[in-house]
Amino acid sequence: MKWFKRKRKLQPASERKVIPDGLWQKCKGCGEILYRKELERNLFVCKKCGYHFRIGSHEYLKILLDNDLKEQDTDIRTTDPLRFDGYLRQIKDTQEKKGLKEAIVTGEGKIGGFDVEIAVMDFGFRGGSMGSVVGEKVKRAILRAIENRTPLIIVSSSGGARMQEGILSLMQMAKTGSALSELEEAKLPYVSILTDPTTAGVMASYSSIGDVVISEPGALLGFAGPRVIEQTIKQKLPEGFQRAQFLLEHGFVDMIVERKELKNILIKLLSFFVRKNG
Repeated sequence: MKWFKRKRKLQPASERKVIPDGLWQKCKGCGEILYRKELERNLFVCKKCGYHFRIGSHEYLKILLDNDLKEQDTDIRTTDPLRFDGYLRQIKDTQEKKGLKEAIVTGEGKIGGFDVEIAVMDFGFRGGSMGSVVGEKVKRAILRAIENRTPLIIVSSSGGARMQEGILSLMQMAKTGSALSELEEAKLPYVSILTDPTTAGVMASYSSIGDVVISEPGALLGFAGPRVIEQTIKQKLPEGFQRAQFLLEHGFVDMIVERKELKNILIKLLSFFVRKNG
């Protein structure tokens, strides 16, 4: 029977087609192999299962704003208060790699014709960690919203407070919360958008206290992670614990909104809360 065996003729390496890196992407939700350009056109959401890929601050700004962001506070820089070994070098490396100055971008723009103050976190910048600069930029964004009498929108994505700044990073929780109290006294609306993941110090401060709290589908939300909780209490957690749907069912978030509908929902909320300028 060896007569019928065919030997596979290998194509010379020089003639083989090379598939460029990044042309295809595997969905973490269903395992489907997705064409990158089609995934981008669908706002980085899997058409098969609806899995929402993580995206950066610039992508969210493109999705949400009518126009370009008028960015603010670009001159604030991270220092090294604890003289943490290699910290500033790591920050510089991340800035060069990601093209960002910090883990949050803030400024003014329009959504559906409404003037807004907006702050968007970026998990790609050191896990969206909150240090002194992030807290200060959030606080200033809140104060500008009060000064300009505009609604505040914050899109959160964070692993929590930045350990390299120790207690100074934890102080940002109180600082931002205090500023939000002033926003409330000014009777101005604050919409908090939670994306995957929003955890720890950020979740325990400004992200969870919006007038309206929106989450993207499937986002991991909470203070400590599920594995840490299980190890601490020595119990198995419920299925889907700390995912968006679980938190919606338990009253922690007000609504779950798919990425393609985020802007439309914001416009509806803004039309309820405020009048258009001009």
